[in-house]
Amino acid sequence: MSKTYSVAVVGATGAVGEAMLAILAERQFPVGKLHLLASERSAGEKVAFGAQKLVVEDLATFDPAGVDIALFSAGGSVSKQYAPKFAAAGAVVIDNSSAFRYDDDVPLVVAEVNPEQVANRPRGIIANPNCSTMQMLVALAPIHRAAGIERINVATYQSVSGAGRTAMEELGRQTAAMLNFQPHEPAKFPVQIAFNLIPHIDEFLDNGYTKEEMKLVWETRKILGDASIQVNPTAVRVPVFFGHSEAVHLETRRKIGADEARALLEDAPGVEVVDEREPGGYPTPVTHAAGTDPVYVGRIREDLSHPRGLDLWIVSDNIRKGAALNAVQLAELVVKERS
Repeated sequence: MSKTYSVAVVGATGAVGEAMLAILAERQFPVGKLHLLASERSAGEKVAFGAQKLVVEDLATFDPAGVDIALFSAGGSVSKQYAPKFAAAGAVVIDNSSAFRYDDDVPLVVAEVNPEQVANRPRGIIANPNCSTMQMLVALAPIHRAAGIERINVATYQSVSGAGRTAMEELGRQTAAMLNFQPHEPAKFPVQIAFNLIPHIDEFLDNGYTKEEMKLVWETRKILGDASIQVNPTAVRVPVFFGHSEAVHLETRRKIGADEARALLEDAPGVEVVDEREPGGYPTPVTHAAGTDPVYVGRIREDLSHPRGLDLWIVSDNIRKGAALNAVQLAELVVKERS
């Protein structure tokens, strides 16, 4: 009989938690006992796992003894409070928040980019990167290895699901209200999101960038293991439910043409190239990303303004690959290491 593992999903009633459960079932992860954990407010609810309905337990009163793997997606404050307790009890914690990403003794891992770092977890905690960094580096890592990346200019077009269920509800309500000529007021976002773009995600920092933008800088350098890479980001929230998009402009150390880049990307794990120079021959959040696992890359072309420049359009489902899928992939790496 093959070995099974006791798994806890913290934040099981959230959008990412629900996706984690779906992916654990889809990929037939060797779950023995499964604990669904959330706040006291959600305790007692029933959540689907495959054909089963499991009862959500209260995280605050849960004893983590015996848990092998804990998948956290309940926000940074919850992770800071509870992840060390689960790790101390013997669990490997895979955390989806930003609580530990920048700690030197916590690996920041993208399954297709630096999987070997999973084993380097002295605190028993592995950090999942930010969704926008995640999809970008799945695509950029093979190019960096082949030609070296000096600089990245990136503008993100991030869906509202990245801000949680309340953000999706707000987009839906505002859209319905506007189509029915009804009044509407922003609540989750600082300004209207329906039929609008908001160049503001997370808090503003002293340098004029937002924290979401600086995550792209910090995380890119840590994951690729190269502090010399320059990253210039602009993060924008767009009225799309699922799927982040990114316009990425690279400057490489060695000139790499569009054909070579396309060939590298076609061979890259987790990447699907959609790059036909015709109407619809490119990936979009709705037609490709939403509900699927790959990182899609299109509009591959050489930068007219730089001798070693390359332009890409990168699209992926921020809830699946950007959060839940990578967490499960990291759990699979932990299982593989123990088998």
